[in-house]
Amino acid sequence: MTSPTCLALPKIHFERGFLAGRAQLVRDVVIPFQWEALNDRVPGAERSGTVNNFQIAAGEKAGKFHGYWFQDSDLAKWIEAASFGLATHPDAALEAELDGIIATIGKAQQPDGYLDTYIQLKEPHMKWANLFEYHELYIAGHFIEAGVAHFEATGKRTLLAIVCKLADMIERTFGLGAGQIPGYCGHEEVELALVKLARATGEKRYAQLAAYFINQRGVAPLYYEEELQRLKFEKLPVYFHADGWDYLQGSRPVRDLVDPVGHSVRMMYLATAMADLALALPDESLRKSCETLWDNLTRYHLYITGGIGSEWMGEKFAERYDLPNDRAYAESCAGIGLVFWARRMLDLQLRGTYADVMERALYNNVLAGMALDGKTFFYVNPLEMRPAEAKRRYDQHYIKTRRVPWFGCACCPPNIARTLTSLGYHTHSVLPDGLAVHLYADCRLEATMGGKKTNFALHTDYPWDGAVKLEVSPAQPATFTLRLRLPGWCTAPTAKLNGTAVDFAAKVCDGYLYLAREWRAGDVVTLDFPMPIQRIRAHPAVHHDAGCVALQRGPMVFCVEQADNGAQLGQLRLPKSAPLTARFEAGLLGGAMVIEGPGQRVQASGNELYSTAEPTTTLATIRAVPYCLWNNRGEGEMRVWIRE
Repeated sequence: MTSPTCLALPKIHFERGFLAGRAQLVRDVVIPFQWEALNDRVPGAERSGTVNNFQIAAGEKAGKFHGYWFQDSDLAKWIEAASFGLATHPDAALEAELDGIIATIGKAQQPDGYLDTYIQLKEPHMKWANLFEYHELYIAGHFIEAGVAHFEATGKRTLLAIVCKLADMIERTFGLGAGQIPGYCGHEEVELALVKLARATGEKRYAQLAAYFINQRGVAPLYYEEELQRLKFEKLPVYFHADGWDYLQGSRPVRDLVDPVGHSVRMMYLATAMADLALALPDESLRKSCETLWDNLTRYHLYITGGIGSEWMGEKFAERYDLPNDRAYAESCAGIGLVFWARRMLDLQLRGTYADVMERALYNNVLAGMALDGKTFFYVNPLEMRPAEAKRRYDQHYIKTRRVPWFGCACCPPNIARTLTSLGYHTHSVLPDGLAVHLYADCRLEATMGGKKTNFALHTDYPWDGAVKLEVSPAQPATFTLRLRLPGWCTAPTAKLNGTAVDFAAKVCDGYLYLAREWRAGDVVTLDFPMPIQRIRAHPAVHHDAGCVALQRGPMVFCVEQADNGAQLGQLRLPKSAPLTARFEAGLLGGAMVIEGPGQRVQASGNELYSTAEPTTTLATIRAVPYCLWNNRGEGEMRVWIRE
């Protein structure tokens, strides 16, 4: 389970609405499709080789390893997604498919517990020898997460036994004792996975192993420096450019980090593990470090879409305020990592700002990574797209002008799948004295409140509409506290309890409305979060957005596309006084809100490249759609930031 406050997935049901539709798409389409991709059975898709690698390592077939040194992790994330799907929607055929591949994984595992098909099949002499670059512990972490998810979904210990054997081998191998390796992985992941394993098994030693990896990271003398000399590398790989060991968050102890640095996914998984351990140990110094990193990430490094990691060379963080739009990396996995971290921060302290960022990243960056058909994906999520330039320029070669079925480095598609099949872990927290609602989605859930079984039914058309109705039905009268998030984007929220207006004075703390009382069957809380169209402007130091405005309604960031506005979107201007309207179009993009208003299109007065003449303007209707739905109508230009 993600954290001790998470509701077990079978206890929450998303049956209708926006997020329910995405989760159903993953169950019905994405999981089967990705299984075909992992088995190299999708025509036209880039080869995965992942299942094939395990079959070779298991002795089930002959062949050679295919792919990157981290290829195994794609299968682990798919198993986790499929297991989450089983937890809420039993499927005998899928369960049998999982049983089969888990048996193969078990046969591929070495007698001592080691599991990594790249090393086993291609470079067996390099076991644990190149920690800064190879991903052995990263892969182990993803399999540990998959093992926990499969156990919690099915009650079967087949994969759990495999990953416990793997974790035990890691525990014997790493540490500061005699004969142990005093190192840590170049790509964080095993740390947060070990905390999950400790919770699932009750074995606290796994959390202590995670603490070792966190506490040893960046401590002098640097393990990576010694490893580099041993491997006789003359210089670091090019993607370390300008950052050195900061690229791996490895140049200093983690508690000394002030800004997020280096590879953005690594940084998010590290921060997630730090928050996990701050709670599990507990460790106040890790908590304070997380708070500092969070504040600086959201103040200086966060795209309006919730994307992070603006530099393509190394998929990493750049300088403060350096947030280019057409060159944005904003990897889907990094946005997912931010969702994970935000959810852990809510366990450390119930602050609405954490849930605000979690919502922003989920509804915009993460959902943009998958097409409405569930069969094509983005790895990179720019905020501006001009297809002809993106195809031509080297500094945009990584940007896809259309989503694709699969990637040679396919970390993002199964990561999106596992996130959307585990939504229930992120929407609510079960606390000792009540329930907290972080994200609003139409759902039913069951929890024990005040010692009494209590059913909740939440009805809403969020994110298109801000009206929320929460029905509370304890089996017997029960005293507990409801904590209901008041979204940071909403300036005038209102609430009623059984038809009587709630006075927010003394009932709001850190962005949550606290309702403490004896609850009885039939009690109803209604919330209203007005969703006017908001014009968002960036800090003046973000020079990429100077003179521009972005449109937001509720949690959704909007963009203009060529399909609605024609080419050359940079010529559009939105006057400050232009009235904007929003309406829902059921037939557009599976049903979507659209923003429209009068604008202008700037046109040159002649054919000269430079001129002293004033440009001319013509009237134009500006039409914007949710950013997460862009690129579902073919290739074309797109912009989030519109010139004002």
